[in-house]
Amino acid sequence: MTKFSHIDKSGRARMVDVGDKPPRLRQAVASGMIYLQPETIELIRENQIKKGDVLTVAEVAGVQAAKSTPTLIPLCHPLNITRVVVATKLLPHDARPGVEVTATVRCQGPTGVEMEALTAVSVALLTIYDMCKSAGQQMEIGKIRLLEKTKE
Repeated sequence: MTKFSHIDKSGRARMVDVGDKPPRLRQAVASGMIYLQPETIELIRENQIKKGDVLTVAEVAGVQAAKSTPTLIPLCHPLNITRVVVATKLLPHDARPGVEVTATVRCQGPTGVEMEALTAVSVALLTIYDMCKSAGQQMEIGKIRLLEKTKE
């Protein structure tokens, strides 16, 4: 039988002890998409969304989310995050209208930052949804995935 690292002897969830692991430079990159109506994309491009600069606010929300991951995901460790970069990109006109969000998170620590990168992307996408819902609620969030995970 496989031993699960996040389950104690009585079958209850627990946080894994990473105290004996040496700190290493770790990085994770995640991405996701939100698909919107072409009219909404134009409003974003022209900075005409009522709530303000959608892409900048989404990027800041993603950074904040990465730093808040241990308070949102119960078994995640608080980490010494050294860098968070959240980038938004409007898709080209020939593609399905939308915004791609990419998050890169680095830390010096005993465990990886995949959850921080995925949380950053997810919250940035939700922020775009929230800011654009008055322009039309035909939006779809998806393709949230981990692209890269490294440690040195």
